[in-house]
Amino acid sequence: MTTATSALVEALGRGLPGDRLMLDPDVLAPMSHDEAEWAPAEAAAVGVRARTEAEVQHVVRTCAELGVPVVPRGAGTGLSGGANAVSGCVVLDLSRMNQVLEIDAGNLLCVVQPGAVNNDVKAAVAEHGLWYPPDPASAPWSTIGGNVATNAGGLCCLKYGVTRDYVLGLRAVVGGPVAYGEAVRLGRRTTKGVAGLDLVGLFVGSEGTLGVVTEVTLRLRPAPAGTPRTVVGAFPTLVSSGQAVAQITRRGLTPAVLELLDRACLEAVEEWKHMGLDADAAALLLARVDAPGDAGAAEATAIAAAMTEAGALWAEQSTDDTEAEALFDARRLAYPALERLGPVLTEDVCVPRSQVPAMLEQISEIAARHGVRTATVAHAGDGNLHPCLITPPGDEVAREAAQAAFEEFLDAAIALGGTVTGEHGVGILKRDGMRRELDPGSLTLQGAVRHALDPRAIFNPGKG
Repeated sequence: MTTATSALVEALGRGLPGDRLMLDPDVLAPMSHDEAEWAPAEAAAVGVRARTEAEVQHVVRTCAELGVPVVPRGAGTGLSGGANAVSGCVVLDLSRMNQVLEIDAGNLLCVVQPGAVNNDVKAAVAEHGLWYPPDPASAPWSTIGGNVATNAGGLCCLKYGVTRDYVLGLRAVVGGPVAYGEAVRLGRRTTKGVAGLDLVGLFVGSEGTLGVVTEVTLRLRPAPAGTPRTVVGAFPTLVSSGQAVAQITRRGLTPAVLELLDRACLEAVEEWKHMGLDADAAALLLARVDAPGDAGAAEATAIAAAMTEAGALWAEQSTDDTEAEALFDARRLAYPALERLGPVLTEDVCVPRSQVPAMLEQISEIAARHGVRTATVAHAGDGNLHPCLITPPGDEVAREAAQAAFEEFLDAAIALGGTVTGEHGVGILKRDGMRRELDPGSLTLQGAVRHALDPRAIFNPGKG
């Protein structure tokens, strides 16, 4: 242990119980990165598993005094390197701050700690007849704090919005013009409110670069009424499935869910789970309609017709709830199924919905040109595509080809009027892509905001 690390550990220990400090390299190593393939992670000096806001304050105050970076993390399910350690930092693990503190059914809100797991929050509010819609595929494991950090979306965001649409307020431990280590309350509990700048909106999606979130007030909705209807369409090509997405959009239809799985994803899930999936088509589109009664029936019929018009091999409303749920389970299992095949570099581009066919065509062309095995899943209804580049373990030539294709995917999305990240965040993997996407003046403004709120540059430096 270096002299600097010893001084840091001693200073942290003055305000933390001994069991909060993690010094064992075998413990620190998994704490020091998320699930982003090939995103570099450096050696942290120490890990801290905080349990209270006061402990977070002490960590931030100590790090500011000693000039040590602090890298917040939740469950580590991120796919951009946003929680990866930088050299000599403190990795601040918030996953033990995992309580649902309040459920206010009368005002359709709840208050949770950042380590609360998405699905646990859903289950807790469901007991009150309420629903928290944002549902990333990692919802069984990812935390609300991590979802806030990246402004996570998910399967339902086409109709119901992303994390930012449900965050009413925050508590955060900040620095800058206030004082490093001070906790501030941002936002409100009311449905409406325009007092002051939207600092909550600024923090959501900031990936821990402006401060450490210690509490989140979430907007809720009444639980959906009625039984959802599922429409499944099978397509001969990826491009024709994208044309169906564009057709559904042109018709003004807004299903609760509109997801895409290509043949490679279906085959990977079937090989793993033996669910009886039909992987003969080039792609499946899965739509879920939750409008009740005749309105829902009419919308499902219209979606099936749009799929047929776009060239579907077949498009049907599912009459078997178990079968329909199995298809959505396959969508959620796609990423871990692909991981079994080798290292997976996951993209997160988002394009205007009318450009989904063109982006799918670009994905196929770029992957073929680089000789990279690619499987694509997508929140197709909002143009958010996740082509996954799969490489054989230890194959450096394949890794370099995958990384080159990854960057070309970003450029293709930008050229189509899209963005380099729809929900995974910039982290480390998308820094260069973000600079290619954004106006230079915008980058200057963002740098000025970060410097104003964190002049010592200790909050998750090198990210975004």
